[in-house]
Amino acid sequence: MDRLNALLEDIAKCRLCAEQFQHEPRPVTRASSRAQILIAGQAPGSRVHQTGIPFNDPSGDRLREWMGIDKKIFYNEDIIALLPMAFCFPGSGENGDLPPPRLCAQTWRAQLLAALPEVKLTVLVGRYAIDWHLPDYKRLSIAATVKQWQELLPHTIATPHPSPRNNRWLKSNPWFEKRCVPSLKQRVEEIILNYR
Repeated sequence: MDRLNALLEDIAKCRLCAEQFQHEPRPVTRASSRAQILIAGQAPGSRVHQTGIPFNDPSGDRLREWMGIDKKIFYNEDIIALLPMAFCFPGSGENGDLPPPRLCAQTWRAQLLAALPEVKLTVLVGRYAIDWHLPDYKRLSIAATVKQWQELLPHTIATPHPSPRNNRWLKSNPWFEKRCVPSLKQRVEEIILNYR
């Protein structure tokens, strides 16, 4: 068994945050040590918690649209690793889902990244992933960080969270879908073509 599979088995049994939740933890991950693209999301939402399928919601539909891929490619673990900053649904608060518990990333993130030697592009989805993977950008707004896409590519790209809750942000920042999304699609297409 390779190192990544062993880690994923340990994560599936993880209960480090169980006392914080009002529900049974259900870590949701998908990855292969051959993965070419890493999607670093926030944490599973309630629908993902129920189904065990990452990005199985409107956020996932929008993210796949931004990347220019279908579900077949998106869920191919040899192409895409789906490893959020926290692996369990953290619960809901007044303004949406609660933040991902930091303990999850502190415990697992570095080990997982070390076990993904083939990753050519990391897609940072939202504030929590950006702050962990790009600590020098923490003081910048999401918009200011996302605007750095040309500097971050070809290895990294930051995006706002694709949740429908961010429709206002997308409307206020039309440059993202006009300029950044085409660069993301192009980079994803390059990787997939070279993989085949």
